[in-house]
Amino acid sequence: MTTPEAPRPPLPPFTLETAKKKVRAAEDAWNNRDPKKVALAYTPESRWRNRAEIFQGRTAIQAFLERKWAKEHEYRLIKELWAYEGNRIAVRFAYEWRDDAGNWFRAYGNENWEFDANGFMAVRHASINDLPIKPEERKFHWPLGRRPDGHPSLSELGL
Repeated sequence: MTTPEAPRPPLPPFTLETAKKKVRAAEDAWNNRDPKKVALAYTPESRWRNRAEIFQGRTAIQAFLERKWAKEHEYRLIKELWAYEGNRIAVRFAYEWRDDAGNWFRAYGNENWEFDANGFMAVRHASINDLPIKPEERKFHWPLGRRPDGHPSLSELGL
């Protein structure tokens, strides 16, 4: 199904260049931590599996992200393209965050994305594992918000 909203480029079918742009756009949006704005990148009926949670629709996505970022403080994320074909993209990612008690974590994961013809994500499957880390083990130190262009990628960081 195609969304009635204006297209959200880059559009499928993806090339290496456009898949990388789509991944970076998603990373930038998530690093800004605005649940309402992030939810607009998904189709109104988008289906998600995030860890053990399965839900559908922008309202559910926004509610999920509000809960997530209320718990995960100082959230910083890096996504990296893994594979692409047609209207699908696979990424691997890592993000760092701390809880209310000041404990730090690095979450590692993989996502499989499927897009509609207008460039909205219709399906997202995420598998994620959290690893407790010491503050001195953190690797993501940029100011909150968009990761600077010159910051190392996951591969460059050895993650």
